[in-house]
Amino acid sequence: MSKPTDKVLLVPGESGWEIWTGPTEAGFQLHATSTSARASELSGIPNGDILMFFPVKAITAIPMKVNSQDDSLFPELAVMHAERLGLRPDTMAGQLTDTFVIAREGETAALLSVHLRPPGEGELPLRGPKEFDISARAFPVTGDCLAVWKEFGRWVFSLSHQGKTVYCQATSVASDAPDDSLVREIRLALIQLALQGIDLTPTHIVLWTQAENPTPGALAGTFNAPVEVSPRPAPVPPDPRSKLLPADVRAARRAARRRRNTLLAIAAGIIAYLGLLGWFGYDLWKIQTETRTLTQQAEATAPDAEAYQLHLAKWDELSHAVNQNHSPVDILFRISRCIPPNSGLRLKSAEVTATEITLTGEAGQPAAINQFSLALTKSNDLVGLVWQTPAPAQGARGWEFVFSATPPKN
Repeated sequence: MSKPTDKVLLVPGESGWEIWTGPTEAGFQLHATSTSARASELSGIPNGDILMFFPVKAITAIPMKVNSQDDSLFPELAVMHAERLGLRPDTMAGQLTDTFVIAREGETAALLSVHLRPPGEGELPLRGPKEFDISARAFPVTGDCLAVWKEFGRWVFSLSHQGKTVYCQATSVASDAPDDSLVREIRLALIQLALQGIDLTPTHIVLWTQAENPTPGALAGTFNAPVEVSPRPAPVPPDPRSKLLPADVRAARRAARRRRNTLLAIAAGIIAYLGLLGWFGYDLWKIQTETRTLTQQAEATAPDAEAYQLHLAKWDELSHAVNQNHSPVDILFRISRCIPPNSGLRLKSAEVTATEITLTGEAGQPAAINQFSLALTKSNDLVGLVWQTPAPAQGARGWEFVFSATPPKN
């Protein structure tokens, strides 16, 4: 039998998951690659403790400044800040948030709060990882750096200060080389950071790509910083380690129900078997007494099973009321944050159902409507919504529009 590998890293690659192996002290070597973005389809994972790096698209990064140097207060401050932005992690789905210190200055500290989306069906490997982290922290850089690479066919980027990750974001850009759309999203991220009091200007840019003829594309000359083009380096377990630890609660409940049903089936089989022995055996009275006792026990558990099934059915009926992604008030609040200020744009009606969102409104100029459309599609608060934003039409009192979207399904 071969010696177990000290550590196994699962890393999102350009087209699918990558498996890296090796002892931490000696560095990691690429063991295998796949073309699938579903971790459950990975096969041949070597023995060893698994560290899984979630792709950037699976998390929401929230950088912020706090007026405290007390590390024990950082998680609570991060949760309060995220709730103001409308992010409320599911407490039943494990540890989905973590906070990292970027820098300290005087009585203030700059933090990066990471919020993980609960993994869906097929997004975790069949063999449970021992640790979890995010891919943006797997590849260390130096100084104030902008790193750009591809994950599952889409460009992602991260911004670092003195080698520590400040912000990361997945984009919808899938071009062969970085283009103007990617540069525009990076500039918007830098503007958002500046509005939060985090001024960051990259002094150098690294572009990691496996292309045969790599080119910096639109990154060349951007931010007045040199661009270094190279293959992505080997991943490194970050320090400090992340506290992220998702838990598939639904799978656990299904397994518990299966175990319960199995036990009930075994009990029923025992009752039938003892009943058969009672009819043909000599110790009829003893066997009948034991059968009666087992029957009473099985009947005693029946109300609990019925109550549990009824509870699950009622909970499923309430899913649209208790799930934050279906809350009309919360969705409308996020949409209202996308209305350009002082633009004169207003909503005349908004219909939010479990299957569709419809917005009807008007504005004095079509530019305000176009800004509203762009803000809806780029908003991190509305991730998962697929918007249909046809061109506005001129009406009696200005320009009118009707936008629609499909809410995310859990």
